[in-house]
Amino acid sequence: MHAKARFLGHSVHQMLVVFPLGLLATAVVFDLIYLAGRSQVMAAVSYWMIAAGLVGGLLAAPFGTIDWLSIPAGTRAKRIGAIHGAGNVVVMLLFALSFFLRDTAYAPEPRQMVWAFLGAAIALVTAWLGGELVDRLAVGVDEDAGLNASSSLSKHRHAAAGKQ
Repeated sequence: MHAKARFLGHSVHQMLVVFPLGLLATAVVFDLIYLAGRSQVMAAVSYWMIAAGLVGGLLAAPFGTIDWLSIPAGTRAKRIGAIHGAGNVVVMLLFALSFFLRDTAYAPEPRQMVWAFLGAAIALVTAWLGGELVDRLAVGVDEDAGLNASSSLSKHRHAAAGKQ
């Protein structure tokens, strides 16, 4: 089942989701570095990575919702997609809580970071669920995908897609 929200033949959600995942995970790494050495620079980097990750998540979410709405009801993919999406809302809320609890002096306390750590732990599960949707349930994968499939930009592919 190919994604409904597409750009140049590829799923927009799959293109955008790498940003919040990478930014939020890296923010946690910088929080851990901050805890080890108390460098305010590391705390500032984490703070702004969380901000960018939240923006990225807000950009990726509508495209995931569009794709989820096109999954047939009563399927395992619909159930997994619902858990994936709801879990990612929780992840975003936890990171947002951590972001808003931090002070502008970039000296967070562990009680302010724990929400980001919890969000990262849940994100590991929701990312796995996203992988399950794509890799196992083929959500967002072209019907003509294969090891020798034509380019998503090829004229032949677009002509064939118009015949369906």
